[in-house]
Amino acid sequence: MIEETDFFTKDMERENDQFVKEKILQSANFPDLYEVSHIQTRSDMELGTGKYVAPLLLDEAIPKNISTSNGDVPVRMFLPKGQIEGIYLHFHGGGWVIGTAHMQDQKLKDISDECNAVVISVEYRLAPEHRYPAAQDDCEEVALWVIKNCESEFGTAKIVVGGESAGAHLSASTLIRLRDKHQFTDFKGVNLVYGVYDLSMTPSSKLWGNEKGLLNTPGMEWFIDHYLQDMERTDPDISPLYSDLSDMPNALFTVGTRDLLLDDTLFMHSRWEFSGNEATLNVYAGATHGFDSLPTQLAINVQKRIRSFITQCFLS
Repeated sequence: MIEETDFFTKDMERENDQFVKEKILQSANFPDLYEVSHIQTRSDMELGTGKYVAPLLLDEAIPKNISTSNGDVPVRMFLPKGQIEGIYLHFHGGGWVIGTAHMQDQKLKDISDECNAVVISVEYRLAPEHRYPAAQDDCEEVALWVIKNCESEFGTAKIVVGGESAGAHLSASTLIRLRDKHQFTDFKGVNLVYGVYDLSMTPSSKLWGNEKGLLNTPGMEWFIDHYLQDMERTDPDISPLYSDLSDMPNALFTVGTRDLLLDDTLFMHSRWEFSGNEATLNVYAGATHGFDSLPTQLAINVQKRIRSFITQCFLS
């Protein structure tokens, strides 16, 4: 289903476009992502130097280690103020190379408070120090822990999975692995925000070019090369677009038209519905990769839409 979004107006599109233009101008003074080391980028993101803003760390977050067969996996947890209605298992973005579980504290706390959800964000291992399948293994193991312990720990068996960019890839991968390896298909929903589902690269990703200031083709290649070694990139475990997608939960797909991963979302949404699953697609004109983190009314409304979807999944 392609949803008609009454909260998306021309004024919001214009405001978003202005912020994108400013971002591109500011980025002209800095090297592109693929022109510096991943170590430097991680440091800049953490400290808020260069073109990055330091993450807002909230005291309400609970650091925890989940014991798995692969060793402990750190997670960052938020508990709701009210009665627990469900669990939101979150995988952060960053191209499997950068990003952390603590860089979206405010968004995740808002989900916890508004959806009455226990939010668990996974600090999976990053490439190139830990290449495929390390990140996917960590996400699978934490999901297994949640499934096995959710009722005893939190008093609920309702689980929604979600993430942004590489986090959406890890969300889809986790659902498929849990179905195929552990015969679990009882997730209540999945929130897939501008995800990458074909690591051989879709047409929009291959043909985007090197537009500065936004995620571009050389940057996408940089991420994938760091994550993968010499292996078949259309392997279904690597690229969920090529997987059997039967018995998947209700999905909300979110993407902008100025995102090189546009085709990934359009193709994955079509395959999701074709495979017999419920799916809603929201496409926003002029919105870029990461647009939901901009200080715009569109971003505020999209985050509200996502929280509404999660709440409805808990009620189903």
